[in-house]
Amino acid sequence: MNRRNFLNGLMAGAAALGTSTGLRPLCAFAQQAGPSSAPQMTPHALSIGYRTIEVKGKSARVFGLVRPDGTPGLALDAGTEFDVMLSSAIDQPTLIHWHGLTPPWAADGVPDNPAALLKPSESRHYTFPVGAGGTHWMHAHTLQEQNLLAAPLIVQAADDKLRDEQEVIVLLHDFSFLSAEELLAKLKGNGASGGMPAHLGSMQGMAGMQHMVSGDNMAGMATPAMAMDVNDIDYDAYLANDQTLDDPEIVKVEKGGRIRLRIINGATATAFTIDTGSLSGELFAVDGQGVQPVAGTSFPVSMGQRLDIRLSIPKDGGAFPVLALREGALERTGVILATAGADVRRVADAGDAKGPVLGLGLEQRLLSLRPLAARATDRLFKLSLGGDMASYAWGIDGTDGLVVKRGERIEIAITNSSMMAHPMHLHGHHFQVVGINGTPVAGAVRDTVLLPPMASVVLAFDADNPGRWPLHCHHLYHMASGMMAFVTYDGIG
Repeated sequence: MNRRNFLNGLMAGAAALGTSTGLRPLCAFAQQAGPSSAPQMTPHALSIGYRTIEVKGKSARVFGLVRPDGTPGLALDAGTEFDVMLSSAIDQPTLIHWHGLTPPWAADGVPDNPAALLKPSESRHYTFPVGAGGTHWMHAHTLQEQNLLAAPLIVQAADDKLRDEQEVIVLLHDFSFLSAEELLAKLKGNGASGGMPAHLGSMQGMAGMQHMVSGDNMAGMATPAMAMDVNDIDYDAYLANDQTLDDPEIVKVEKGGRIRLRIINGATATAFTIDTGSLSGELFAVDGQGVQPVAGTSFPVSMGQRLDIRLSIPKDGGAFPVLALREGALERTGVILATAGADVRRVADAGDAKGPVLGLGLEQRLLSLRPLAARATDRLFKLSLGGDMASYAWGIDGTDGLVVKRGERIEIAITNSSMMAHPMHLHGHHFQVVGINGTPVAGAVRDTVLLPPMASVVLAFDADNPGRWPLHCHHLYHMASGMMAFVTYDGIG
């Protein structure tokens, strides 16, 4: 049976796997990205609203970002127009950022930069070229992101639709019954002594951490004499497609089938390592951009980043957990891929060993399929990331004069001088990683790169999208506490 026909036959069953969210499951959403039967005549409708989910046996009111049929997020064709009518049905101002796309500045979705917040009951029409295919997402650029105001944004290339493989989207979150405002107040009021951070101080802590670092690579990590902060919030739960491993999403797959995992780390303050278990994976895209394939079963993904991983299901079938291991901790979440009749067993939401601490081992191995064209650098900026857990104040030094001109090749050298990792995201552009810890590389093209403590990276991009573009840490509370700068085009007020 052709897998495309098989997947169409699964649609009814996939919808029946729905969760307490009231939304269609993301395995069903993945199938909506196929070609339309008729030309798009009206804008895609997308609504911001409220919904209720169950977490650890308790009900929680969270946000949703859905199509009229309840499908979360958007699925669009590459090379078409991003033609979306966004409406708000919540009782507070908000705005959505299209993470991974490169819209005109006015459509970027950062409040008052330059667009105003979307008011309750207001609608706003967005039109701009959607660009090339890729795994992206959308989210509030406010503290509302913590309360699950996020959804997938999948752009499918024509070649994607021709492949005989099933797409499975996994959107990761960290969840708290406390509000984002309460979490931030605790961080600012308590700092490292407040009982929330998972703190790994002292030589013994660092020595014991070496075996956990992704790729067994300590480059960019703190020296053994220094203390490193891995997590600063212990959440109530960690979610994959709104569910915990107490009641995970079970995705029906075909024996002998091929799977394209689209992993989106939508967590606000938690990095993960994707563990494909007994299935060997092939990483072939990061942040929606193609890379030379990397084989393995363990792939790090920090906040804001995305991974595309190809898997093959054995011909005899079975149940195959795909887990997201919380960085430096026992907690985990994930989904289960299962063929018909498979024995699906419970997977505990805490593992026997702590999840790896993310380093730059994988980043150093990535090679872009479409690197930037070779040309001289017109302008180089040097930035330093700083801050500490005690005061919970974070910032970026060296941002004065971060002004570029259209048509220039820009390089930004960033050093992390703090003892926490920072996933740095640039709006409006895709950059190439061209240096890691002082060594030139021809690395991945992406939009979010991790800087572990004491690490340095160099990013290169072409200034081809005028505006005043945020460059910030994608740890929500670091950004809210000052770790945000702007790349400003000459002449932009």
